[in-house]
Amino acid sequence: MEEKAFNLLYEPWIRVLNLEGETEEVSLLTVLEHAHEFNCLAGELPTQDIAILRFVLATLYATFTRADIQGNQNPIKNASEALDRWQSIWELRHFPMEPIKKRLCHYEERFYLFHPERPFYQVAGMEKGTNYSAAKLLGNLSESGNKVRLFPVRSGEGKQSLSYAEATRWLLYLNAFDDTSSKPSARGQNMPSPGAGWLGKLGLIYAEGTNLFETLILNFVLLNDNGEPWSNGKAIWEVDEPRTKEREEIVLPQNQLAMLTLQSRRLLLQRKGSRVIGYKLLGGDFFPRENAFTEQMTLWRKDAKNDVYLPKRHDPSKQLWRDFPSFLAEGDGLKKPGIVRWLSMLKEKVEINNMVTFKISSVKYGDKDFFVTDVFEDHLSINTGMLSNLGEGWIIRISALLSVTEKGVNQLFYLATDLAKASGDSDSLRHKAGENISDAAKAEAYFRLDIPFRRWLADINPEETDMDEAEKEWKETAKQVLLQLGEEIANQTGEKGIIGRWVKSNKDSKEKLFTAPGALVNFNLNIKRILEKGG
Repeated sequence: MEEKAFNLLYEPWIRVLNLEGETEEVSLLTVLEHAHEFNCLAGELPTQDIAILRFVLATLYATFTRADIQGNQNPIKNASEALDRWQSIWELRHFPMEPIKKRLCHYEERFYLFHPERPFYQVAGMEKGTNYSAAKLLGNLSESGNKVRLFPVRSGEGKQSLSYAEATRWLLYLNAFDDTSSKPSARGQNMPSPGAGWLGKLGLIYAEGTNLFETLILNFVLLNDNGEPWSNGKAIWEVDEPRTKEREEIVLPQNQLAMLTLQSRRLLLQRKGSRVIGYKLLGGDFFPRENAFTEQMTLWRKDAKNDVYLPKRHDPSKQLWRDFPSFLAEGDGLKKPGIVRWLSMLKEKVEINNMVTFKISSVKYGDKDFFVTDVFEDHLSINTGMLSNLGEGWIIRISALLSVTEKGVNQLFYLATDLAKASGDSDSLRHKAGENISDAAKAEAYFRLDIPFRRWLADINPEETDMDEAEKEWKETAKQVLLQLGEEIANQTGEKGIIGRWVKSNKDSKEKLFTAPGALVNFNLNIKRILEKGG
């Protein structure tokens, strides 16, 4: 029988950044007790941090949906009690530990990474499953048995085995973001595919505070989308007989405990001495993504054909602010993420910070989610007044401004196409050349607009800022950026572009002279028309 080892309640395994700017490893109980003294989680990847954040959040739900800050058993019964409970913790500015310890230590046996009967987040005695080495467990290596990463961030023994602390962090990450490369234990039985890990299916978004306590409590959503307390549920460590069936489709969880501790994979770590050397893996629990509104940390998109909402994955090439309407606007096919709805509710009832930062952490998968190709994060800070009723008009206006800005950026395609014609690209390559220049130019435009927009948005206080003046300021900024970029692109065509070229139209076979100066004049006129008149 395997001996118990490494209890997550007491052993250090969660990486945090302390107030001195140093990284340290702490236990689960320590991270909760001293959350107000840590800046943030500081794991190997931002996606690892969000997986751990959700796990730590689950311990708060397990405690404070059932007990008050004094430790009295008092389940939340209505919206008023939920807001009062949240406010009492917020005003305390740290987590009261006695209720937390009482709840978690009751299940102490189920927090052992290695245990003969209930290894944490694993299936004891699992015999079937795909075998992987420790290297595959490392999410920042993206390595499989037949595909070795060319320039790994670790080498030698460092990727052949992991410490128990490392393995715990990557265990949570793997359960959340695992790709679809693993095979079922038996072929030809038409077993359903669970897809990528649940977090890998989402457009993850969460609120970040000025320290780890604030980050946790801001994301501690106590009311569902209907403004009602969540139904009773159990975290995975509270379930007496957890599911072990391979690739099991379940009903959408109706509570945060089950959602945050969802077992997307069946796993069993393998150890040698005091190191983890590999693991077995099978598909685990999954459910349909359609209208899965128990999930509070994702963007949504409307599938008009089937009249349902689906999680909207992030595009790593697109800055978060360009998706502003997707997470702050409501109606017309748009649905706010649960965390935004919750903060909007808090803003109306409780005095919270003047600024809030929304952060995204996500992975990008390759073909059919078979492998991870990228890991990325972004953030956006806004005045919390934007979340109140007063901010609704601002959100409409800013969304319209972003649409106008996009129209201006899209003019770079027409400029690039005209410059390709002016510089003498052959007819067979002209369109492609214009597109290549356009793609690079549009990426450069958004890069140059990025910091100015973030600063402009952060400076808006709905209670004080004049809306018309703010709109005029942004249009002028965007106009100057695009005009400057257009001039730089036109100048790159050189003498050939200045002289120009006669090109026959495909429509009427008439020839037209295309020159770089002429293309730039048209571009400038269009930019001014769009950003000065909005059309």
